[in-house]
Amino acid sequence: MTTTEASQQDDYDSPWKEAIEIMLADFMAFYFPDAWRAIDWQQPHRFLDQELQKIVPESDTGRRVVDKLVEVALVQGGDQWIHLHIEIQSSRESDFAERMMIYHYRIFDRFRRPVASLAVLADNQPGWRPGPYRQSMLGCQWILDFPNAKLLDYRRREKDLAGSDNPFGLVTLAHLRTQGTRNQSARRYRAKYRLIRSLYGKGWAKSRIIQLLRIIDWLMALPPHLEQSLRQRITAIEGETHMQYVTSFERLAREEGVQEGVQKGIEKARFKTARNLIAETDMDDATIAELTDLTEDQVRLLRSA
Repeated sequence: MTTTEASQQDDYDSPWKEAIEIMLADFMAFYFPDAWRAIDWQQPHRFLDQELQKIVPESDTGRRVVDKLVEVALVQGGDQWIHLHIEIQSSRESDFAERMMIYHYRIFDRFRRPVASLAVLADNQPGWRPGPYRQSMLGCQWILDFPNAKLLDYRRREKDLAGSDNPFGLVTLAHLRTQGTRNQSARRYRAKYRLIRSLYGKGWAKSRIIQLLRIIDWLMALPPHLEQSLRQRITAIEGETHMQYVTSFERLAREEGVQEGVQKGIEKARFKTARNLIAETDMDDATIAELTDLTEDQVRLLRSA
Protein backbone atom coordinates (compact mmCIF):
# COMPACT_ATOMS: atom_id res chain seq x y z
CA MET A 1 0.00 0.00 0.00
CA THR A 2 1.39 3.36 -0.97
CA THR A 3 0.72 6.95 -0.07
CA THR A 4 2.16 10.40 -0.62
CA GLU A 5 4.65 12.25 1.56
CA ALA A 6 2.29 15.16 2.09
CA SER A 7 -0.72 13.36 3.48
CA GLN A 8 -0.97 9.75 4.59
CA GLN A 9 -4.49 8.35 4.47
CA ASP A 10 -4.00 5.40 6.77
CA ASP A 11 -6.36 2.46 6.41
CA TYR A 12 -6.95 0.99 9.86
CA ASP A 13 -10.15 -0.89 9.12
CA SER A 14 -9.19 -3.32 6.35
CA PRO A 15 -6.16 -4.80 8.16
CA TRP A 16 -8.14 -5.27 11.36
CA LYS A 17 -10.95 -6.98 9.49
CA GLU A 18 -8.53 -9.42 7.91
CA ALA A 19 -6.64 -10.01 11.16
CA ILE A 20 -9.83 -10.97 12.99
CA GLU A 21 -10.98 -13.25 10.19
CA ILE A 22 -7.76 -15.25 9.98
CA MET A 23 -6.77 -15.21 13.69
CA LEU A 24 -10.01 -15.01 15.69
CA ALA A 25 -8.87 -17.29 18.52
CA ASP A 26 -5.64 -15.30 18.96
CA PHE A 27 -7.63 -12.05 18.89
CA MET A 28 -9.92 -13.24 21.66
CA ALA A 29 -7.07 -14.66 23.74
CA PHE A 30 -5.16 -11.38 23.58
CA TYR A 31 -7.91 -8.83 24.26
CA PHE A 32 -10.69 -10.85 25.94
CA PRO A 33 -9.06 -13.86 27.68
CA ASP A 34 -12.08 -14.66 29.87
CA ALA A 35 -14.31 -14.94 26.82
CA TRP A 36 -11.61 -16.91 24.99
CA ARG A 37 -11.56 -19.51 27.77
CA ALA A 38 -15.35 -19.87 27.62
CA ILE A 39 -15.41 -20.65 23.89
CA ASP A 40 -14.95 -24.17 22.53
CA TRP A 41 -12.29 -23.64 19.89
CA GLN A 42 -12.46 -27.29 18.88
CA GLN A 43 -15.80 -26.45 17.26
CA PRO A 44 -15.81 -24.53 13.98
CA HIS A 45 -16.78 -20.87 14.16
CA ARG A 46 -18.67 -19.09 11.41
CA PHE A 47 -18.54 -15.45 10.32
CA LEU A 48 -21.92 -13.97 9.44
CA ASP A 49 -20.98 -10.85 7.49
CA GLN A 50 -23.94 -11.06 5.12
CA GLU A 51 -26.35 -11.44 8.01
CA LEU A 52 -24.77 -8.47 9.77
CA GLN A 53 -25.23 -6.33 6.66
CA LYS A 54 -28.95 -7.02 6.88
CA ILE A 55 -28.99 -5.96 10.53
CA VAL A 56 -26.86 -2.82 10.20
CA PRO A 57 -28.84 0.06 8.65
CA GLU A 58 -27.63 1.50 5.35
CA SER A 59 -27.04 4.90 6.96
CA ASP A 60 -24.29 3.35 9.10
CA THR A 61 -22.27 1.81 6.29
CA GLY A 62 -20.07 4.89 5.89
CA ARG A 63 -18.72 4.77 9.45
CA ARG A 64 -15.02 3.99 9.71
CA VAL A 65 -15.32 0.97 11.97
CA VAL A 66 -15.03 -2.79 11.68
CA ASP A 67 -18.04 -4.86 12.68
CA LYS A 68 -17.77 -8.63 12.80
CA LEU A 69 -20.47 -11.11 13.74
CA VAL A 70 -19.33 -14.64 14.59
CA GLU A 71 -21.17 -17.78 15.64
CA VAL A 72 -19.22 -19.77 18.26
CA ALA A 73 -19.85 -22.67 20.63
CA LEU A 74 -19.32 -22.56 24.39
CA VAL A 75 -17.22 -25.03 26.37
CA GLN A 76 -19.82 -25.45 29.11
CA GLY A 77 -22.83 -24.86 26.94
CA GLY A 78 -23.48 -28.36 25.65
CA ASP A 79 -24.86 -27.70 22.20
CA GLN A 80 -25.31 -24.01 22.90
CA TRP A 81 -24.09 -21.60 20.26
CA ILE A 82 -23.86 -17.88 20.80
CA HIS A 83 -23.02 -14.84 18.69
CA LEU A 84 -20.03 -12.57 19.17
CA HIS A 85 -20.46 -9.01 17.97
CA ILE A 86 -16.97 -7.55 17.68
CA GLU A 87 -16.45 -3.89 16.94
CA ILE A 88 -13.16 -2.13 16.23
CA GLN A 89 -13.80 1.59 16.72
CA SER A 90 -11.08 3.75 15.21
CA SER A 91 -12.51 7.17 16.12
CA ARG A 92 -14.40 8.78 18.98
CA GLU A 93 -18.17 8.55 18.72
CA SER A 94 -20.51 10.25 21.16
CA ASP A 95 -23.31 7.68 20.89
CA PHE A 96 -21.07 4.60 20.74
CA ALA A 97 -22.60 2.85 23.78
CA GLU A 98 -26.09 3.44 22.45
CA ARG A 99 -25.16 1.96 19.08
CA MET A 100 -23.63 -1.09 20.76
CA MET A 101 -26.93 -1.58 22.58
CA ILE A 102 -28.95 -1.24 19.37
CA TYR A 103 -26.82 -3.75 17.48
CA HIS A 104 -26.82 -6.10 20.47
CA TYR A 105 -30.60 -6.18 20.51
CA ARG A 106 -30.95 -6.45 16.73
CA ILE A 107 -28.62 -9.45 16.64
CA PHE A 108 -30.55 -11.11 19.47
CA ASP A 109 -33.85 -10.34 17.76
CA ARG A 110 -32.59 -11.85 14.50
CA PHE A 111 -31.20 -15.12 15.91
CA ARG A 112 -32.81 -15.49 19.36
CA ARG A 113 -29.52 -16.64 20.82
CA PRO A 114 -27.31 -15.07 23.51
CA VAL A 115 -25.11 -12.25 22.22
CA ALA A 116 -21.74 -11.07 23.56
CA SER A 117 -20.81 -7.55 22.44
CA LEU A 118 -17.09 -6.72 22.56
CA ALA A 119 -15.30 -3.52 21.58
CA VAL A 120 -11.70 -2.66 20.76
CA LEU A 121 -11.15 1.09 21.06
CA ALA A 122 -8.52 1.86 18.43
CA ASP A 123 -8.88 5.67 18.52
CA ASN A 124 -6.15 8.16 19.46
CA GLN A 125 -7.90 9.93 22.35
CA PRO A 126 -6.78 8.60 25.77
CA GLY A 127 -9.72 10.13 27.65
CA TRP A 128 -12.44 8.50 25.59
CA ARG A 129 -13.76 5.42 27.37
CA PRO A 130 -17.44 4.83 26.58
CA GLY A 131 -19.22 3.31 29.53
CA PRO A 132 -22.27 1.08 29.74
CA TYR A 133 -25.47 2.12 28.02
CA ARG A 134 -28.12 2.97 30.59
CA GLN A 135 -31.73 3.96 30.18
CA SER A 136 -34.22 4.32 33.01
CA MET A 137 -37.86 5.38 32.80
CA LEU A 138 -40.68 4.93 35.32
CA GLY A 139 -38.92 2.10 37.10
CA CYS A 140 -37.93 0.32 33.88
CA GLN A 141 -34.16 -0.01 33.41
CA TRP A 142 -32.12 -1.11 30.41
CA ILE A 143 -28.37 -1.60 30.86
CA LEU A 144 -25.77 -3.01 28.48
CA ASP A 145 -22.27 -3.27 29.91
CA PHE A 146 -19.79 -4.49 27.29
CA PRO A 147 -16.11 -5.43 27.70
CA ASN A 148 -13.70 -3.20 25.82
CA ALA A 149 -9.97 -3.03 25.19
CA LYS A 150 -8.27 0.35 24.74
CA LEU A 151 -5.24 0.06 22.47
CA LEU A 152 -3.64 3.24 23.83
CA ASP A 153 -3.34 1.47 27.18
CA TYR A 154 -0.65 -0.72 25.61
CA ARG A 155 1.68 2.20 24.83
CA ARG A 156 3.71 1.64 28.01
CA ARG A 157 4.00 -2.07 27.27
CA GLU A 158 5.66 -1.97 23.86
CA LYS A 159 8.45 -4.37 24.90
CA ASP A 160 5.83 -6.86 26.03
CA LEU A 161 3.96 -6.43 22.75
CA ALA A 162 7.10 -7.04 20.71
CA GLY A 163 7.96 -10.15 22.70
CA SER A 164 4.44 -11.59 22.87
CA ASP A 165 3.80 -15.10 21.60
CA ASN A 166 0.38 -13.91 20.48
CA PRO A 167 0.42 -12.33 16.99
CA PHE A 168 -1.92 -9.57 18.17
CA GLY A 169 0.96 -8.22 20.23
CA LEU A 170 2.58 -7.21 16.93
CA VAL A 171 -0.73 -6.15 15.39
CA THR A 172 -1.33 -3.84 18.35
CA LEU A 173 2.22 -2.51 18.14
CA ALA A 174 1.85 -1.89 14.39
CA HIS A 175 -1.40 0.00 15.02
CA LEU A 176 0.20 2.19 17.68
CA ARG A 177 3.26 2.87 15.53
CA THR A 178 0.98 3.80 12.63
CA GLN A 179 -0.87 6.31 14.81
CA GLY A 180 2.39 7.72 16.16
CA THR A 181 4.02 8.25 12.75
CA ARG A 182 1.27 9.90 10.77
CA ASN A 183 2.87 12.12 8.09
CA GLN A 184 6.31 11.12 9.41
CA SER A 185 7.44 8.73 6.70
CA ALA A 186 11.06 8.39 7.84
CA ARG A 187 10.03 7.39 11.36
CA ARG A 188 7.42 4.99 10.02
CA TYR A 189 9.99 3.45 7.69
CA ARG A 190 12.28 2.66 10.61
CA ALA A 191 9.44 1.39 12.79
CA LYS A 192 8.08 -0.82 10.01
CA TYR A 193 11.51 -2.27 9.29
CA ARG A 194 12.04 -3.15 12.97
CA LEU A 195 8.62 -4.79 13.22
CA ILE A 196 9.11 -6.88 10.09
CA ARG A 197 12.65 -7.77 11.12
CA SER A 198 11.35 -8.99 14.49
CA LEU A 199 9.10 -11.49 12.75
CA TYR A 200 12.13 -13.49 11.65
CA GLY A 201 12.99 -14.41 15.21
CA LYS A 202 9.52 -15.55 16.24
CA GLY A 203 9.75 -19.13 15.06
CA TRP A 204 6.17 -19.05 13.83
CA ALA A 205 4.88 -21.01 10.85
CA LYS A 206 5.63 -19.50 7.45
CA SER A 207 1.92 -19.00 6.76
CA ARG A 208 1.54 -17.00 9.99
CA ILE A 209 4.56 -14.83 9.14
CA ILE A 210 3.13 -14.05 5.70
CA GLN A 211 -0.26 -13.19 7.21
CA LEU A 212 1.34 -10.74 9.60
CA LEU A 213 3.52 -9.28 6.87
CA ARG A 214 0.38 -8.48 4.94
CA ILE A 215 -1.35 -6.88 7.94
CA ILE A 216 1.69 -4.81 8.96
CA ASP A 217 2.25 -3.73 5.36
CA TRP A 218 -1.40 -2.71 5.09
CA LEU A 219 -1.37 -0.72 8.32
CA MET A 220 1.99 1.00 7.97
CA ALA A 221 1.66 2.55 4.51
CA LEU A 222 4.80 4.20 3.09
CA PRO A 223 5.54 6.38 0.05
CA PRO A 224 6.60 4.29 -2.99
CA HIS A 225 10.33 5.08 -2.82
CA LEU A 226 10.54 4.14 0.86
CA GLU A 227 8.47 1.02 0.29
CA GLN A 228 10.90 -0.05 -2.43
CA SER A 229 13.88 0.60 -0.18
CA LEU A 230 12.28 -1.41 2.62
CA ARG A 231 11.64 -4.38 0.34
CA GLN A 232 15.25 -4.33 -0.83
CA ARG A 233 16.53 -4.39 2.76
CA ILE A 234 14.22 -7.24 3.74
CA THR A 235 15.11 -9.20 0.61
CA ALA A 236 18.79 -8.86 1.48
CA ILE A 237 18.12 -10.18 4.99
CA GLU A 238 16.18 -13.11 3.56
CA GLY A 239 19.11 -13.98 1.37
CA GLU A 240 21.34 -14.15 4.44
CA THR A 241 18.90 -16.08 6.65
CA HIS A 242 17.37 -18.27 3.92
CA MET A 243 13.89 -17.24 5.08
CA GLN A 244 11.86 -16.23 2.05
CA TYR A 245 8.79 -14.57 3.52
CA VAL A 246 8.61 -11.29 1.63
CA THR A 247 9.03 -13.08 -1.70
CA SER A 248 6.08 -15.33 -0.87
CA PHE A 249 4.09 -12.34 0.38
CA GLU A 250 4.65 -10.44 -2.87
CA ARG A 251 3.69 -13.51 -4.94
CA LEU A 252 0.43 -13.82 -3.00
CA ALA A 253 -0.21 -10.10 -3.47
CA ARG A 254 0.20 -10.47 -7.25
CA GLU A 255 -2.14 -13.46 -7.30
CA GLU A 256 -4.72 -11.55 -5.27
CA GLY A 257 -4.38 -8.62 -7.67
CA VAL A 258 -5.20 -10.91 -10.57
CA GLN A 259 -8.13 -12.39 -8.67
CA GLU A 260 -9.38 -8.91 -7.76
CA GLY A 261 -9.31 -7.97 -11.44
CA VAL A 262 -11.31 -11.07 -12.32
CA GLN A 263 -13.83 -10.28 -9.59
CA LYS A 264 -14.23 -6.69 -10.79
CA GLY A 265 -14.88 -8.01 -14.29
CA ILE A 266 -17.59 -10.32 -12.99
CA GLU A 267 -19.23 -7.50 -11.03
CA LYS A 268 -19.14 -5.23 -14.09
CA ALA A 269 -20.88 -7.94 -16.14
CA ARG A 270 -23.57 -8.33 -13.46
CA PHE A 271 -24.34 -4.61 -13.51
CA LYS A 272 -24.45 -4.59 -17.32
CA THR A 273 -26.88 -7.51 -17.35
CA ALA A 274 -29.06 -5.81 -14.73
CA ARG A 275 -29.18 -2.58 -16.77
CA ASN A 276 -30.23 -4.54 -19.85
CA LEU A 277 -32.98 -6.34 -17.95
CA ILE A 278 -34.26 -3.05 -16.55
CA ALA A 279 -34.33 -1.46 -20.01
CA GLU A 280 -35.71 -4.40 -21.98
CA THR A 281 -38.06 -6.26 -19.62
CA ASP A 282 -40.74 -5.60 -17.04
CA MET A 283 -39.09 -7.75 -14.38
CA ASP A 284 -39.29 -6.44 -10.81
CA ASP A 285 -36.23 -5.59 -8.73
CA ALA A 286 -36.31 -8.84 -6.73
CA THR A 287 -36.27 -10.99 -9.86
CA ILE A 288 -33.43 -9.02 -11.45
CA ALA A 289 -31.45 -9.19 -8.21
CA GLU A 290 -31.89 -12.97 -8.08
CA LEU A 291 -30.84 -13.43 -11.72
CA THR A 292 -27.74 -11.20 -11.48
CA ASP A 293 -26.67 -11.98 -7.90
CA LEU A 294 -26.95 -8.29 -6.97
CA THR A 295 -28.89 -6.88 -4.04
CA GLU A 296 -32.30 -5.30 -4.52
CA ASP A 297 -30.86 -1.99 -3.31
CA GLN A 298 -28.26 -2.12 -6.07
CA VAL A 299 -30.94 -2.84 -8.66
CA ARG A 300 -33.06 0.04 -7.39
CA LEU A 301 -30.09 2.39 -7.69
CA LEU A 302 -29.50 1.26 -11.26
CA ARG A 303 -33.16 1.77 -12.09
CA SER A 304 -33.15 5.31 -10.70
CA ALA A 305 -29.86 6.30 -12.34
